[in-house]
Amino acid sequence: MSNEMRAALYDRYGPPEVLYEGRLPKPVPGPGEVLVRVHATSVNGGELLARRGGARYATAGGFPKRTGLDFAGEVEALGSPMTALAPGTRVWGMLGYAFGSAAEYVVVRPRRLALAPAGLDLVQAAALPGVGTTAITALRDKARLRPGERLLVRGASGGVGSVAVQLGRAYGARVTGLAGAANLDFVRELGAEEVYDHRVTTPADLGRFDVILNTAPGPGLGAYRRLLAPGGRMVSVSFDPERQLASLAYIAASAVFGSRRVRFFSGNPTHPLLADLTAYVESGAVRPVVDTVFPLADIAKAHRALEEGGVRGKHVVRIG
Repeated sequence: MSNEMRAALYDRYGPPEVLYEGRLPKPVPGPGEVLVRVHATSVNGGELLARRGGARYATAGGFPKRTGLDFAGEVEALGSPMTALAPGTRVWGMLGYAFGSAAEYVVVRPRRLALAPAGLDLVQAAALPGVGTTAITALRDKARLRPGERLLVRGASGGVGSVAVQLGRAYGARVTGLAGAANLDFVRELGAEEVYDHRVTTPADLGRFDVILNTAPGPGLGAYRRLLAPGGRMVSVSFDPERQLASLAYIAASAVFGSRRVRFFSGNPTHPLLADLTAYVESGAVRPVVDTVFPLADIAKAHRALEEGGVRGKHVVRIG
């Protein structure tokens, strides 16, 4: 058995083309750790920011650096016996605030794992851990979305947005989606009652909402916040990458100077939240939406595709 593995790497910050498929030592699980053979991972916005050098706090250390946050695969080996896991168990999970799941193997703690949904192809499953847990946290835990409330999802055709539309419907909300013109029928099929082209629709055209979920990078938080009904809640999982400090300052000020607070969080899910996502999928409330599957050798193309926009759901990278 080889002591090396294939992995996506980059030797400098820059555009997608800095990424390449290289080789690293195969990790060995220590006590209390799990070695997972990765079937697939997905491309997330935070990885684009890190690759460009915009999140150096999360990519400490020298080059080469790695990419990938979530994964779906099978348990390969255990650093110590565990009753809930055994080699061959299908799992999915997240690396937390680290990068490196775009590789043949990852070592994680059990708290970063949950059983993958029964009957779901693991390549398809890889589209969900990051965005699915984010959508659950945003709507259920932060906004406390209730049946009958009006929910606006900004960026409804993307990774988090496509799950949020499905969850909003499952929670009994009346869902409105903002997306590109080519994706309006797609968002309606996911469960939105109303859909609008974000390029030609202004906030003034939309009315009032009890909950607004912002998943779209760029300016505009203030204009959408003004659409909140009394007691309304706005959750943002994205901000303007060109004005990071100003965006975060606005979110912070909303909690102090206004009743319509904007909630922002960075996902770091553990087992209970991943297990909740598994249950939502197995119940039929949520399904993965995969735009394109790329081989690991095309990791640069996968990053480029996400940067170009217009994605329906997620771009997935097949490792095997």
